Amino acid sequence: MTVENQTVVAVFVLTGLTERSELQVPFFLVFFTIYLITIVGNLGLIALIWKDPHLHTPMYLFLGSLAFADACASSSVTPKMLVNFLSKDHKMFLVECFTQFYFFGSSATTECFLLSVMAYDRYVAICNPLLYPVMMSNSLCMKFIHVSYIIGFLHSAIHVGLLVRLNFCKSNIIHYFYCEILELFKISCTDPTMNILLVLIFSALIQGFTFMTIIVSYFSVLFAILKTKSERGRRKALSTCSAHLLSVTLFYGTLFLMYVCPGSGSGEDKDRMYSLFYTIIIPFLNPFIYSLRNKEVTAALRRKMK
Repeated sequence: MTVENQTVVAVFVLTGLTERSELQVPFFLVFFTIYLITIVGNLGLIALIWKDPHLHTPMYLFLGSLAFADACASSSVTPKMLVNFLSKDHKMFLVECFTQFYFFGSSATTECFLLSVMAYDRYVAICNPLLYPVMMSNSLCMKFIHVSYIIGFLHSAIHVGLLVRLNFCKSNIIHYFYCEILELFKISCTDPTMNILLVLIFSALIQGFTFMTIIVSYFSVLFAILKTKSERGRRKALSTCSAHLLSVTLFYGTLFLMYVCPGSGSGEDKDRMYSLFYTIIIPFLNPFIYSLRNKEVTAALRRKMK
């Protein structure tokens, strides 16, 4: 599987989640089920928001865009992983590898910005309810969504552009279940210091900026809730924010551990678990997090079922 030191690698081999043959079929069944539910859940949520006029508000437009980003993130990684569970040929061409990283990276970056504008949306709705239609109109909401996706595409394009300058000749084996950028640096025979530095800088800036936006927004929301005298008003405000806060905690927690503090894990298995969580598990959980506790979404689903 390993090529000679002076030979430039054009094909990679992914080792996957495990090399134990007896676990390949059970893992395939588990992750195929998760992927199926992920796609049905996220695309179903998008269809529900699109079809129901009651959900044509900024909050649900953001939620639909987040569901699309989740579906893209999962689809960029899971299908190839499922094929590798049932195949002995785990090869992946260089272009295929870079393409996979590009689409996953774009989706992850987009999700960071969507989560931050969703927090800002909740801040305006709770702290300035009378000005909400002006401060968060549907047209402004669409601009936020477009900017989030554009930044996501540009951010990944920068890293893929810098990956092209690297030559891979140490090995063609990637000890991972997808083309993860930090793993590519390990097998590069070109000095990847500049690439690593830019990954850390961009990750810290993007995650730091978006996370701080969320923190500031929710501190303002918390103060507004504490000032509310009505117990019913407090419960309503908390229920509106709880789903988003849970999603933010899961998403940013794993991303910070993976890219901002890459040395925090105790080994490759722990890094794989972090990656598995934000590539597959979070897109799987988000439709349930945002739907089951949301009365408007469940009411819209009942209307459509009738």
